[in-house]
Amino acid sequence: MSLSEPQQRMQRQVTNPVLFRGWMLAKLPAALFAGVGVQALAADRCATTVPYGWRSQNPFKSTYFAALAMAAELSTGALVLFHTSDTPFSTLIVGMSATFGKKATATTTFTCAQGAAVATAVAEALASGEARTIVLDTVGTLADGAEVARFTFTWSVKPKSKRE
Repeated sequence: MSLSEPQQRMQRQVTNPVLFRGWMLAKLPAALFAGVGVQALAADRCATTVPYGWRSQNPFKSTYFAALAMAAELSTGALVLFHTSDTPFSTLIVGMSATFGKKATATTTFTCAQGAAVATAVAEALASGEARTIVLDTVGTLADGAEVARFTFTWSVKPKSKRE
């Protein structure tokens, strides 16, 4: 699959540390402070990380659930932004759930591999002009593969009208 120019631009922006930090400072300063980053972004998947450290730690000596949630959301949100970058879209999280397993005491990587489902929902929304919802799962793991958390985000995507 060849990427459009806006998709290529977004991919460059999130993989360039300087450009990404500038974007995070403007759009997600709390995530920047916590150290959230994008490890990989492609049409089919996105992987984000959140380090364990003083900026993301809770009093129980593990990564604070809000820091985990920021990285989890970004792993799904970056896919949504990637697939809506060609046309102005309204995007909104309309639901979220999470389960937590192992204590996060090291860098946690969240991976969402549902890019094809996002592309389908965006194409349907463009064709109909109506909002579509998409349920995206992301799993946070430690380097040894142990599952820390599992988040489910429900996104609404709708092409912007000329008035928006």
